[in-house]
Amino acid sequence: MSNAEPTVHPPDNRRHKLTGDVHLLLLNPDGLVLFGRRQNTGFEDGVWHLPAGHLEAGESVVQALIREAKEEIGVTIAPEDVEFAHVMHSSSSGGRAAFFFTVRKWDGTPENREPGKCSELAWFPLDALPDRMIGYCHVALGHIAVGEAFSVYGW
Repeated sequence: MSNAEPTVHPPDNRRHKLTGDVHLLLLNPDGLVLFGRRQNTGFEDGVWHLPAGHLEAGESVVQALIREAKEEIGVTIAPEDVEFAHVMHSSSSGGRAAFFFTVRKWDGTPENREPGKCSELAWFPLDALPDRMIGYCHVALGHIAVGEAFSVYGW
């Protein structure tokens, strides 16, 4: 868990609505993880990020991960090959739950299926991550590296 001092928010009796997203750590046999460089998204363009996406109504986080993997990088993942790695509660956009999953087995060859949003794909070692990454993702990968299943970011 984060050691940062918590931010004190004024009391608010409204029910909080949490946005969920999924993040894929696609690990190849050499232990490298796949990243895409963002472009034309309006958020953190030019930085590296894991294949990821929003949870849609009516789907589980595992179903969302499998769907996003097919849409973004063209690989097919079986549900039994999805391993939970981490969940982060982030203050982004008023509150998000970011679910991170590791996958070591898939069908197909990863390719950039969203060239309008991603300029390139590249494999990186987990101990030598890209210099420019989205902040919360970099922090989450640090927690994953030491086996921490939960973190809080930005509150």
